[in-house]
Amino acid sequence: MKQPVSGFSKKSKLEKIEWLAENYLSNNPSSAQNLKKYWNEDDQLQQLHDDFIENTLSNYYLPFAIAPNFLINGKFYALPMVTEESSVVAAASNAAKFWLERGGFKAEVISTEKNGQIHFNFYGNEKSIEAFFEIVKPKLIESIQSIEKNMKSRGGGLLELSLVDKSHILEGYFYIHATFETLDAMGANFINSCLERMAQTFEEEARRFEAFQKDEVFPEVVMSILSNYVPECLVRAEVSCKIDELTSKNYDGKQFAEKFVRAIEIAKTETRRAVTHNKGIMNGVDAVVLATGNDFRAVEACVHAYAARNSYYGSLTHAKIENDIFTFWIELPLAVGTVGGLTSLHPLTKLAFEILQKPDAKELMKILAVAGLAQNFAAVRSLITTGIQKGHMKMHLMNILNQLQATKQEKEKALDYYKENAVSHNSVTSFLKNLRK
Repeated sequence: MKQPVSGFSKKSKLEKIEWLAENYLSNNPSSAQNLKKYWNEDDQLQQLHDDFIENTLSNYYLPFAIAPNFLINGKFYALPMVTEESSVVAAASNAAKFWLERGGFKAEVISTEKNGQIHFNFYGNEKSIEAFFEIVKPKLIESIQSIEKNMKSRGGGLLELSLVDKSHILEGYFYIHATFETLDAMGANFINSCLERMAQTFEEEARRFEAFQKDEVFPEVVMSILSNYVPECLVRAEVSCKIDELTSKNYDGKQFAEKFVRAIEIAKTETRRAVTHNKGIMNGVDAVVLATGNDFRAVEACVHAYAARNSYYGSLTHAKIENDIFTFWIELPLAVGTVGGLTSLHPLTKLAFEILQKPDAKELMKILAVAGLAQNFAAVRSLITTGIQKGHMKMHLMNILNQLQATKQEKEKALDYYKENAVSHNSVTSFLKNLRK
């Protein structure tokens, strides 16, 4: 029977691995050795990775790739992408090449406002809390002067405070809504520090407010935290061309455009389709978010909430045909940074920013939106023409070959054979079996 462990965080890395091997890997002792295989030979670099999180045992590698030929607002980019999913990088690269010949991508940042809330209970007179907020508001702003000094010197900081009454939904529930500009920082630590300091001032001042003392009812702060939902931090990317420029040897441009627009409308209408549709968009966005050391969980949470902002979940992309012009675009809420966090610590993240020509946060927002739009274009194009599996399974072939422990020579023969044949796990298994005879 497994037993709890005390003082685990104080053990050395080797002691942690030994404990794990003894308690959870006893049936396969060699498994623990795999953890050591992924240690970096450079001790200083390994220590840097160990310090990112707690109880580190090893490193978990994902492929770091490049999708070239992205023309964005007349400037060329190669997009660093970190992902494990077959076909993502190939799809992004193909879309980049397709639109390179048709004027490239256009992108613009619409707004960059971020936000957080001080959530509190108040069961007294609503007029009293409204009057108190107007009095205390300047003091809340004053209380964070030291925290936001550096941010303000760069043009950022707290933008506005407002009181929001939600007591009609949840009894006694109010919050102070705070909006911020954090420039090139994602800003989570800055925003949370400001909110917690203002919350402390709010409660201290409330104790001295005459109306509260008279009624003996005081507001009580429940929590202070930034929101990862940032619909006011918005970026747009688009592509467009004449519909006859969409014509190829396999399909007519007009027919392709109409079918493409229809596919987008379906994703706007049917949630079951929209979820997969938007997941494909995030294949591209997340790959660049990961490569640049940003928080892909926050980005994902925000984007999917935004997709459901109209009380139903729908497509994040849009398409139309107007005056024989096909236009395809996306609007995404993206809170990302180019300073702070891992952006200046992880060696490959620093390399990713070099590859991207050291963008500021606004430029990174544009790049991410373009990555999502490109990925979605490639996916929808495949769906309405050849089908998604043809290209996907070709890219998945190497994964199957590795699972079946194919040799280098076997892989070469399999790659050649499947240039003209459909890929499936069963087919590849049979192919190798016959080859090995």
